[in-house]
Amino acid sequence: MIVRYEADGTIVMITQSDHALASGLFAAHWGNDTFEKPRPYHSLMRAAMFHDRGWIRYETIPMLDAEGKTPSYRQVPNSPEQLKAFEWAPEWLGEIDPYAGLMIAKHRTGLWQGRYGVITNPPAIQRGELPPHIKAFIARNEDKQKPVAAKFDAKELSTNYNLLQVWDMISLYICQNEKLTPDVIDPVPVGYADKPGVAMSLTPLGDNRIALDPYPFDEPSLTTNIVHRRLTQNKFKDEAELQAVYFRTTPQTMAFTFVPKT
Repeated sequence: MIVRYEADGTIVMITQSDHALASGLFAAHWGNDTFEKPRPYHSLMRAAMFHDRGWIRYETIPMLDAEGKTPSYRQVPNSPEQLKAFEWAPEWLGEIDPYAGLMIAKHRTGLWQGRYGVITNPPAIQRGELPPHIKAFIARNEDKQKPVAAKFDAKELSTNYNLLQVWDMISLYICQNEKLTPDVIDPVPVGYADKPGVAMSLTPLGDNRIALDPYPFDEPSLTTNIVHRRLTQNKFKDEAELQAVYFRTTPQTMAFTFVPKT
Protein backbone atom coordinates (compact mmCIF):
# COMPACT_ATOMS: atom_id res chain seq x y z
CA MET A 1 0.00 0.00 0.00
CA ILE A 2 1.27 3.44 -0.94
CA VAL A 3 0.26 5.79 1.90
CA ARG A 4 0.52 9.58 1.81
CA TYR A 5 -0.24 11.73 4.85
CA GLU A 6 -1.35 14.89 3.07
CA ALA A 7 -0.88 18.52 4.12
CA ASP A 8 -4.65 18.92 4.59
CA GLY A 9 -4.75 16.12 7.19
CA THR A 10 -6.20 13.44 4.92
CA ILE A 11 -4.57 10.11 4.09
CA VAL A 12 -4.29 9.01 0.46
CA MET A 13 -4.02 5.22 0.13
CA ILE A 14 -3.17 3.57 -3.21
CA THR A 15 -2.91 -0.19 -3.47
CA GLN A 16 0.21 -1.61 -5.06
CA SER A 17 -2.14 -3.40 -7.45
CA ASP A 18 -3.56 -0.07 -8.66
CA HIS A 19 -0.09 1.47 -8.90
CA ALA A 20 0.97 -1.52 -11.02
CA LEU A 21 -1.96 -1.03 -13.43
CA ALA A 22 -0.37 2.26 -14.46
CA SER A 23 2.96 0.50 -15.00
CA GLY A 24 1.16 -1.97 -17.26
CA LEU A 25 -0.37 0.85 -19.29
CA PHE A 26 3.08 2.38 -19.78
CA ALA A 27 4.42 -0.98 -20.99
CA ALA A 28 1.48 -1.41 -23.38
CA HIS A 29 2.09 2.00 -25.00
CA TRP A 30 5.91 1.98 -24.92
CA GLY A 31 7.57 2.42 -28.31
CA ASN A 32 7.87 5.03 -31.05
CA ASP A 33 10.55 6.40 -33.39
CA THR A 34 12.94 6.81 -30.43
CA PHE A 35 12.09 3.77 -28.30
CA GLU A 36 11.83 0.19 -29.53
CA LYS A 37 8.62 -1.65 -28.71
CA PRO A 38 9.16 -4.10 -25.82
CA ARG A 39 9.54 -7.79 -26.55
CA PRO A 40 8.11 -10.24 -25.77
CA TYR A 41 5.33 -7.67 -25.76
CA HIS A 42 2.48 -9.51 -24.04
CA SER A 43 4.73 -11.00 -21.36
CA LEU A 44 6.13 -7.59 -20.44
CA MET A 45 2.67 -6.04 -20.27
CA ARG A 46 1.67 -8.80 -17.85
CA ALA A 47 4.83 -8.42 -15.81
CA ALA A 48 4.38 -4.65 -15.49
CA MET A 49 0.67 -4.92 -14.68
CA PHE A 50 1.12 -7.58 -11.99
CA HIS A 51 4.63 -6.87 -10.71
CA ASP A 52 3.39 -6.03 -7.20
CA ARG A 53 0.71 -8.70 -6.88
CA GLY A 54 2.51 -10.10 -3.84
CA TRP A 55 1.13 -7.14 -1.88
CA ILE A 56 -2.47 -8.26 -2.30
CA ARG A 57 -2.35 -10.13 1.00
CA TYR A 58 -1.45 -7.02 2.98
CA GLU A 59 -3.96 -4.90 1.08
CA THR A 60 -6.81 -7.01 2.47
CA ILE A 61 -5.67 -6.17 6.02
CA PRO A 62 -3.95 -2.76 6.20
CA MET A 63 -2.34 -2.36 9.61
CA LEU A 64 -1.14 0.22 12.12
CA ASP A 65 2.43 0.70 13.25
CA ALA A 66 3.68 1.33 16.79
CA GLU A 67 2.84 5.04 16.45
CA GLY A 68 -0.76 4.29 15.46
CA LYS A 69 -0.26 5.27 11.81
CA THR A 70 -0.86 3.07 8.81
CA PRO A 71 2.54 2.56 7.16
CA SER A 72 3.46 2.95 3.53
CA TYR A 73 4.83 -0.14 1.82
CA ARG A 74 8.49 0.45 2.67
CA GLN A 75 7.67 0.44 6.38
CA VAL A 76 5.52 -2.72 6.35
CA PRO A 77 7.35 -5.54 8.20
CA ASN A 78 8.60 -8.46 6.11
CA SER A 79 6.73 -11.03 8.17
CA PRO A 80 6.83 -14.74 7.26
CA GLU A 81 3.29 -14.37 5.90
CA GLN A 82 4.24 -11.42 3.70
CA LEU A 83 7.35 -13.17 2.38
CA LYS A 84 5.19 -16.17 1.53
CA ALA A 85 2.92 -13.84 -0.47
CA PHE A 86 5.94 -12.39 -2.28
CA GLU A 87 6.97 -15.94 -3.19
CA TRP A 88 3.48 -16.90 -4.29
CA ALA A 89 3.05 -14.04 -6.79
CA PRO A 90 5.71 -15.04 -9.38
CA GLU A 91 4.69 -18.69 -9.03
CA TRP A 92 1.08 -17.75 -9.78
CA LEU A 93 1.97 -15.56 -12.78
CA GLY A 94 4.64 -18.02 -13.94
CA GLU A 95 2.01 -20.72 -14.38
CA ILE A 96 0.23 -18.40 -16.81
CA ASP A 97 3.30 -16.87 -18.46
CA PRO A 98 6.79 -18.13 -17.43
CA TYR A 99 8.56 -15.05 -18.81
CA ALA A 100 6.29 -12.65 -16.91
CA GLY A 101 6.64 -14.73 -13.76
CA LEU A 102 10.42 -14.58 -14.02
CA MET A 103 10.35 -10.81 -14.47
CA ILE A 104 8.32 -10.16 -11.32
CA ALA A 105 10.47 -12.64 -9.36
CA LYS A 106 13.57 -10.67 -10.40
CA HIS A 107 11.79 -7.44 -9.53
CA ARG A 108 11.15 -8.63 -5.97
CA THR A 109 14.65 -9.94 -5.26
CA GLY A 110 16.16 -6.89 -6.96
CA LEU A 111 14.35 -4.40 -4.75
CA TRP A 112 16.39 -5.51 -1.74
CA GLN A 113 19.58 -5.18 -3.80
CA GLY A 114 19.40 -1.71 -5.28
CA ARG A 115 17.43 -2.91 -8.34
CA TYR A 116 20.59 -4.86 -9.27
CA GLY A 117 22.30 -1.55 -10.02
CA VAL A 118 20.49 -0.96 -13.32
CA ILE A 119 19.20 2.50 -12.30
CA THR A 120 21.69 5.20 -11.35
CA ASN A 121 19.08 7.92 -10.78
CA PRO A 122 17.08 8.11 -8.59
CA PRO A 123 19.77 6.64 -6.32
CA ALA A 124 19.05 3.20 -4.86
CA ILE A 125 17.79 2.98 -1.30
CA GLN A 126 20.67 2.15 1.03
CA ARG A 127 19.40 -0.79 3.05
CA GLY A 128 22.62 -1.70 4.86
CA GLU A 129 23.16 -5.28 5.96
CA LEU A 130 20.09 -7.33 5.10
CA PRO A 131 18.65 -9.53 7.86
CA PRO A 132 19.23 -13.29 7.56
CA HIS A 133 15.64 -14.14 6.64
CA ILE A 134 15.74 -11.69 3.70
CA LYS A 135 19.10 -13.05 2.54
CA ALA A 136 17.63 -16.56 2.68
CA PHE A 137 14.58 -15.42 0.69
CA ILE A 138 16.78 -13.84 -1.98
CA ALA A 139 19.07 -16.89 -2.28
CA ARG A 140 16.16 -19.31 -2.50
CA ASN A 141 14.27 -17.30 -5.09
CA GLU A 142 17.29 -16.44 -7.23
CA ASP A 143 17.99 -20.18 -7.39
CA LYS A 144 14.43 -20.69 -8.64
CA GLN A 145 14.95 -18.02 -11.29
CA LYS A 146 18.07 -19.57 -12.83
CA PRO A 147 16.54 -22.55 -14.72
CA VAL A 148 13.75 -20.34 -16.09
CA ALA A 149 16.16 -17.58 -17.13
CA ALA A 150 18.36 -20.13 -18.92
CA LYS A 151 15.55 -20.64 -21.46
CA PHE A 152 15.64 -17.00 -22.59
CA ASP A 153 18.12 -14.54 -24.08
CA ALA A 154 20.19 -13.08 -21.23
CA LYS A 155 20.77 -9.69 -22.85
CA GLU A 156 17.09 -9.27 -23.63
CA LEU A 157 16.19 -10.25 -20.06
CA SER A 158 18.57 -7.61 -18.72
CA THR A 159 17.04 -4.90 -20.90
CA ASN A 160 13.53 -5.93 -19.94
CA TYR A 161 14.35 -5.93 -16.25
CA ASN A 162 15.63 -2.37 -16.67
CA LEU A 163 12.44 -1.41 -18.50
CA LEU A 164 10.28 -2.86 -15.73
CA GLN A 165 12.12 -0.70 -13.20
CA VAL A 166 11.49 2.38 -15.35
CA TRP A 167 7.76 1.68 -15.67
CA ASP A 168 7.60 1.09 -11.92
CA MET A 169 9.39 4.38 -11.21
CA ILE A 170 7.21 6.48 -13.52
CA SER A 171 4.13 5.14 -11.75
CA LEU A 172 5.66 5.65 -8.30
CA TYR A 173 6.46 9.23 -9.29
CA ILE A 174 2.77 10.08 -9.67
CA CYS A 175 1.54 7.82 -6.86
CA GLN A 176 3.98 8.62 -4.04
CA ASN A 177 4.20 12.39 -4.28
CA GLU A 178 1.55 14.84 -3.10
CA LYS A 179 3.40 17.60 -4.94
CA LEU A 180 5.23 16.72 -8.15
CA THR A 181 8.72 18.16 -8.65
CA PRO A 182 11.17 17.72 -11.55
CA ASP A 183 12.99 14.40 -11.56
CA VAL A 184 15.15 12.22 -13.81
CA ILE A 185 15.21 8.46 -14.42
CA ASP A 186 18.53 7.20 -15.74
CA PRO A 187 19.25 5.04 -17.68
CA VAL A 188 16.17 4.26 -19.76
CA PRO A 189 16.75 1.64 -22.50
CA VAL A 190 15.94 2.79 -26.03
CA GLY A 191 16.05 -0.72 -27.52
CA TYR A 192 17.77 -4.08 -27.61
CA ALA A 193 20.87 -3.15 -29.60
CA ASP A 194 24.07 -1.94 -27.96
CA LYS A 195 22.92 1.67 -27.68
CA PRO A 196 23.36 3.13 -24.19
CA GLY A 197 20.29 4.06 -22.19
CA VAL A 198 19.22 7.68 -21.93
CA ALA A 199 18.32 9.98 -19.05
CA MET A 200 14.58 10.73 -19.07
CA SER A 201 13.41 13.95 -17.41
CA LEU A 202 9.99 14.24 -15.76
CA THR A 203 8.79 17.84 -15.58
CA PRO A 204 5.43 18.72 -13.98
CA LEU A 205 3.48 21.29 -16.01
CA GLY A 206 0.53 21.79 -13.65
CA ASP A 207 -2.95 20.24 -13.76
CA ASN A 208 -1.37 16.77 -13.34
CA ARG A 209 0.40 17.03 -16.69
CA ILE A 210 3.99 15.77 -16.89
CA ALA A 211 6.42 16.32 -19.75
CA LEU A 212 8.74 13.42 -20.52
CA ASP A 213 11.98 14.01 -22.39
CA PRO A 214 12.62 11.95 -24.41
CA TYR A 215 8.99 10.93 -24.84
CA PRO A 216 8.52 7.12 -24.99
CA PHE A 217 4.89 6.40 -25.85
CA ASP A 218 3.09 5.50 -29.07
CA GLU A 219 0.40 8.19 -28.70
CA PRO A 220 0.79 12.01 -28.78
CA SER A 221 -0.18 12.06 -25.09
CA LEU A 222 -1.00 9.31 -22.61
CA THR A 223 -3.42 9.60 -19.69
CA THR A 224 -3.59 7.17 -16.80
CA ASN A 225 -6.06 7.11 -13.92
CA ILE A 226 -4.83 6.23 -10.43
CA VAL A 227 -7.48 4.64 -8.22
CA HIS A 228 -7.12 5.71 -4.59
CA ARG A 229 -8.98 6.27 -1.35
CA ARG A 230 -8.73 9.56 0.53
CA LEU A 231 -9.43 9.02 4.21
CA THR A 232 -10.60 12.11 6.08
CA GLN A 233 -9.93 10.35 9.40
CA ASN A 234 -6.24 10.03 10.25
CA LYS A 235 -6.26 8.56 13.76
CA PHE A 236 -7.57 5.12 14.66
CA LYS A 237 -8.09 3.35 17.95
CA ASP A 238 -7.11 0.01 16.44
CA GLU A 239 -6.62 -1.85 13.14
CA ALA A 240 -10.27 -2.89 13.00
CA GLU A 241 -11.29 0.78 12.89
CA LEU A 242 -8.66 1.57 10.24
CA GLN A 243 -9.85 -1.28 8.06
CA ALA A 244 -13.51 -0.31 8.46
CA VAL A 245 -12.78 3.30 7.53
CA TYR A 246 -10.58 2.24 4.62
CA PHE A 247 -13.10 -0.13 3.04
CA ARG A 248 -16.02 2.27 3.64
CA THR A 249 -14.22 5.10 1.84
CA THR A 250 -15.34 5.50 -1.76
CA PRO A 251 -12.54 4.95 -4.31
CA GLN A 252 -11.69 7.95 -6.47
CA THR A 253 -9.45 8.47 -9.49
CA MET A 254 -6.68 10.96 -10.19
CA ALA A 255 -5.87 11.51 -13.88
CA PHE A 256 -2.29 12.18 -14.98
CA THR A 257 -1.34 13.00 -18.56
CA PHE A 258 2.15 12.50 -20.02
CA VAL A 259 3.18 14.67 -22.95
CA PRO A 260 6.40 15.37 -24.90
CA LYS A 261 8.55 18.26 -23.75
CA THR A 262 8.11 21.30 -25.96
